[in-house]
Amino acid sequence: METRMKATEEILRVWKRFDEFPMETITKAWLHANGEPFKPRSVARMREHRIQYGTSGNCFDLALWLMDELRSEGVVCYPVGDHLGTEDAHAAVIAMDGSGRRYLCDLGDQWLQPILVDPDTEGYSESPLSGFFPGADIAVASDGGRALIRYIRPGGKESHAEFNLNPAGESEFREAAAYSQSLLSLPLVERRIRLCNDRVVHWEYENGQSQISSDRGLFHESDPFGDETWARRISRRSGIDERIVQTALDLYAAEGLL
Repeated sequence: METRMKATEEILRVWKRFDEFPMETITKAWLHANGEPFKPRSVARMREHRIQYGTSGNCFDLALWLMDELRSEGVVCYPVGDHLGTEDAHAAVIAMDGSGRRYLCDLGDQWLQPILVDPDTEGYSESPLSGFFPGADIAVASDGGRALIRYIRPGGKESHAEFNLNPAGESEFREAAAYSQSLLSLPLVERRIRLCNDRVVHWEYENGQSQISSDRGLFHESDPFGDETWARRISRRSGIDERIVQTALDLYAAEGLL
């Protein structure tokens, strides 16, 4: 059943271009420190920064970038979001296959695979599924207009996220992206890491702590010691230039967010 919930190879081929990308607010803080707080970057500029500094962006950046890549391959897609224009906003993308089936693509939560969210299509299931999120099974409950995603961890602990599946107006979406760019919240970096045995784990830094989620549980990392600093660890885990990370962390500290 898991394979029927996964997207087509056409969609996954584009999705996999982002396998090494972190989801991060480091770039946002770095841009603030450079006096660029309000204007979202173009996809072309995001690509330049990626090549130069190893950065990527937050959920809005990644949604805009993913849509650009999907459309360049002829895949129909549109932006979705909840609480747009507020501090609680979250952005994602719906990609459609040739039959019009919709798949939720959420680089902002570092999902392993896009997943089917059309309840009346062949292969749709609300049973717990493995292989879509590092460290947890997930279960989808969709009525076509909204989808509730449950994250079920090995110890039985659950969390959930709810998504509006209806298209957001692209001008509204870009305005929400601009508003999000203007805000500084707690620093956050997430990245999927593929191990040598082909297992995938989920690494996360938030509010001065880091942890790893895997199919064997949740593991908190110790604080840096010796020559290691948070900037160095984040750079090593995420691939972002250490100088960019340090500039961002300095700003977060100055704003009382560390």
